[in-house]
Amino acid sequence: MGKGDATREIILDEAAGLARQVGLGGLTIGSLATRTGMSKSGLFAHFGSKEAMQLQVLDHETDRFTSEVVRPALSAPRGEPRVRALFEGWLAWDSADGGCPLVAAAFELDDQPGPVRDRLLHNQRDWFDTLATIASTGVAEGHFRPDTDPRQFAQDIEGIMLAFHVASRLLSDPDAAARAHRGLDALLAAAAAPAAP
Repeated sequence: MGKGDATREIILDEAAGLARQVGLGGLTIGSLATRTGMSKSGLFAHFGSKEAMQLQVLDHETDRFTSEVVRPALSAPRGEPRVRALFEGWLAWDSADGGCPLVAAAFELDDQPGPVRDRLLHNQRDWFDTLATIASTGVAEGHFRPDTDPRQFAQDIEGIMLAFHVASRLLSDPDAAARAHRGLDALLAAAAAPAAP
């Protein structure tokens, strides 16, 4: 990685940290300049516009999520173990300082048309596809019933994750993680293939 790329990564890390606090909409070149001690003109040279900066931060956080949550889960055995690994990775990700910036962005941008929302929408569809594919492999491995609907499974597990996010971050519920695990256990029990006779 060259010096310019390394500098860009440092700037994007700072921008992502700021976005976790103020949201993507609150992320401006001016606020990032204040946080980094860089000049506005220097940051403008890196990004060109607020929207371009927001898009790059969104891509940066999506790449981090893939590296820290999705890829490690894909190394777990297929089926239920992979579902559990993905779930645990997501809980750890959302429990970090500032929570999941992608969830925050989904709430923030759901009714704000434009390129940033379009990118987030694309990323969210990819995430649902990942969840559905993992559910399908659970069927193929014989862990889940043959009539399991992968899209429904994806929506249900996402619902548990979003409920954890609200309970943990907004409500400061100390039992949020335990409730999320019980929700996952119930979902997996409902999808479980019948035991062989």
